[in-house]
Amino acid sequence: MPSTPEPSPPMTDTSSGLIAVLSTITIDGPAAAGKSALGERLADSLGYLFFDTGVLYRAVSFLAITHCVDPADEAALTQLAQQADIFISRPTVRDGRQYTVIVEGEDVTWRLRQLDVERIVSPVAAVKGVREALRQRQRSIGLAGHVVMVGRDIGTVVVPEAGLKIFLTASLEERARRRCQETAGRGQPADYEQVLAAMRRRDEIDSQRAVAPLKPAPDAIIINNDCLGIDEGAAMVERLMNERSPARAGSSVSGNGEDKA
Repeated sequence: MPSTPEPSPPMTDTSSGLIAVLSTITIDGPAAAGKSALGERLADSLGYLFFDTGVLYRAVSFLAITHCVDPADEAALTQLAQQADIFISRPTVRDGRQYTVIVEGEDVTWRLRQLDVERIVSPVAAVKGVREALRQRQRSIGLAGHVVMVGRDIGTVVVPEAGLKIFLTASLEERARRRCQETAGRGQPADYEQVLAAMRRRDEIDSQRAVAPLKPAPDAIIINNDCLGIDEGAAMVERLMNERSPARAGSSVSGNGEDKA
């Protein structure tokens, strides 16, 4: 189960009838759109917890591989997710990681980024039982407030009460280039065409699945990240947060960029 700091009472606004957790920010979007980089920078700036929910699905996918569970066996995958021994903490090694992931006592942080996990994570994440098993873990963190959560369905399903929802996107080609660059930076081979094909397939599965498909929440702010710098993106989101949260109004945020609803 992910480790979290002691929960703080969330800031709420009940004027709409739905309690909005104003200190919860969700960032959804397709693979390699830059969600984790933006989320981590934003969380550092605000002093919030950063939580990439996708690592839970990657961890279950890794367990499916190591336990020889067929990605098409929904019952076995559901059981695996329900019983999964997963621990997520802040980084324990200074090697560029954003968090440390321990699965069954083993540090698998970078192992979860390898291509065999990448190939099956979308089918695994599309299984209703897997999503249900992991959703409550995610939701409890989101409702505690003071957190930046990134994933695919955080603003639509996991924490629809979030005070600010971002949907971050970028072109398929740019996302494949970034993933190759990230992989090569760790000293591992990366074939652009293979990564591009795998990412295209993942986009199709994520957006067409019956359970919690990848899509913007109705009130999400859509930001294209093809050319947006991390600092620039973080400043933009902080400005949006200031505008929506009276408690933070008046703080100074600068930055350029275009956002659209």
